[in-house]
Amino acid sequence: MTSSNVGESTTSHLFINKMLQKLKSNWFLLGVVGVIACAKLWPWIGAKGGPLKPEVTVKYVSVMAIFLCSGVSMRTEDLTQAMANVRLHIFVQSYTLILVPCLISSLVESLQLLSHINPLFLRGLLVVGCMPPPVSSAVILTKAVGGNDAAAVFNSALGSFLVCHMT
Repeated sequence: MTSSNVGESTTSHLFINKMLQKLKSNWFLLGVVGVIACAKLWPWIGAKGGPLKPEVTVKYVSVMAIFLCSGVSMRTEDLTQAMANVRLHIFVQSYTLILVPCLISSLVESLQLLSHINPLFLRGLLVVGCMPPPVSSAVILTKAVGGNDAAAVFNSALGSFLVCHMT
């Protein structure tokens, strides 16, 4: 082996190691892309009545599993400390339940005036814009980026509770 071959081998080895580290640090995103690709290839697996039984697993099992994993891995002190952060809760709930719906409403109004998009689509966009983020997504994504998962759990539950009583 010549010295140039050794240098090329070392360079490619470093490149492969860097790529593997990138893949490991973005495991959640890769998982989401992989699941979407599987759903595109084999939609019958997750269809209603299919082997995954989404009418049960999505509604009940997955949400319970996420809360169980979050609760088991979370210290009581962290949850208590997160609950005491009132300024954070006011910001998150105001952003989620006031600012985002106002922005989406403005976007829908603009799109109605400037385009020929189906009105039912725009109405659906407005409805989704007024809903709080799903508990499971908020908690999982917060954990994936190393955020305060205790605050995410509390704000997700609080947001869902507030929306139920506001509507």
